[in-house]
Amino acid sequence: MKLYNTKTLKIEDFVPIHEKEVHMYVCGPTVYNYVHIGNARPIVIFDTLRRVLEAEGYDVRYVSNYTDVDDKIINKALEENVSETEIAERYIAAYNEVREQLHTEPLYDAPQVTKTMNEIIAFIKELEDKGYAYEVDGDVFFSVDKVADYGHLSHQNPKDLEVGARIAENDKKRNGLDFALWKKTDKGIQWDSPWGLGRPGWHTECVVMIDKDFNGETIDIHGGGKDLRFPHHENEDAQNWAAKKKPLANYWVHNGMVNVNGQKMSKSLGNVVWAKDVIEKLGPDLTRWLLLSVRYRDVLDYSDKSIAEAEKGLKKVLAPVHQANVKLALEGCDYDDVYDDESYHAFLDAMNDDLNTPNAYAVLYKTAGALNQALRSGNPDLPKIAEYRNSIGKMMAVLGIEIEKLSMTEEEKDLYRAWLDARKEKDFEKADKLRTQLEEKGIL
Repeated sequence: MKLYNTKTLKIEDFVPIHEKEVHMYVCGPTVYNYVHIGNARPIVIFDTLRRVLEAEGYDVRYVSNYTDVDDKIINKALEENVSETEIAERYIAAYNEVREQLHTEPLYDAPQVTKTMNEIIAFIKELEDKGYAYEVDGDVFFSVDKVADYGHLSHQNPKDLEVGARIAENDKKRNGLDFALWKKTDKGIQWDSPWGLGRPGWHTECVVMIDKDFNGETIDIHGGGKDLRFPHHENEDAQNWAAKKKPLANYWVHNGMVNVNGQKMSKSLGNVVWAKDVIEKLGPDLTRWLLLSVRYRDVLDYSDKSIAEAEKGLKKVLAPVHQANVKLALEGCDYDDVYDDESYHAFLDAMNDDLNTPNAYAVLYKTAGALNQALRSGNPDLPKIAEYRNSIGKMMAVLGIEIEKLSMTEEEKDLYRAWLDARKEKDFEKADKLRTQLEEKGIL
């Protein structure tokens, strides 16, 4: 496998730290609202990356967190006059429902900030003791000046960043780029600490949850949206280096954003599209197909045009597969163990090339075309039809789209044959009635 590494700005051969085992962490949601379609993209992309790795024989330990303490959560709780826990649990449940609807595989762990508080406080104290953090009036800040290569992950010069981060007169920070590890607060949920009552800063939380789930080791892959490269991921890596003197991750993988009708999605523009509404409108399979239809690093435009193109492409693959299912079920054939090795490995080659889904889709279209041609043969080769069908099924499973085999009762087989005869005899009224029955049974 080859992956584009944000840290080096290069496509690199992927070599895991442990043989045949991959440790992957992807930043999860801040749970104060429902998941929009942009949040759903990394859900699908990193679930697909995991499936590709598993198809290549790797055991993947995939962790993704919930940020369940944040100003936005606190403000929403105050607005609704409920606890922060109630807000967080509501939107964690909504997020999990979207994950399930999108047919994602179960996570190895889904840690929450509020359940990792002791470890977070201990980590901040360690940074303070090692001279990388300083406390001012109950707030604790990380000193970026102490990290020699700060900015290396996001490829930014700290001096250039400082120009836009000037310290206000009442600011407690020594450097405008210094960021909060612990925030003194008298509003909302708070915890006791060596620096008084407060709560942690966002950038510290993920580092500690990674450290806890992966026993302090450098992980193979750290993922998330491109918008997290700076400051979040830069600050994560800086803290880990300060505490452990080693990188947080070897490969940093970032997905592109989702636009809506050519515009950036934002509340101010009123064009936020909720993932649950997209899934309800398109269904899980088409939603996944759409989200994977362009290279993961590129911007995806959510529009009527992109939806129509995705729907056309998915039908191009699924239509001959369904016809093959019916044909094999009619003949009572069971060729579950065969598949077209050449097409399946061509598909995997594309997916191993930095998740090149457009090229992988091209392999699917080609295989679907071959299947269609085999079905139209005057003397159908049933084992070959089964090979193509099963190969497409294996490819689609890597994309998170499951294709079920079809079984038919003798009564259903007779009904199908009667429909074919009615069409052949041009008895369209009878054919329409029989077709309706077959549609109700899910055969057509």
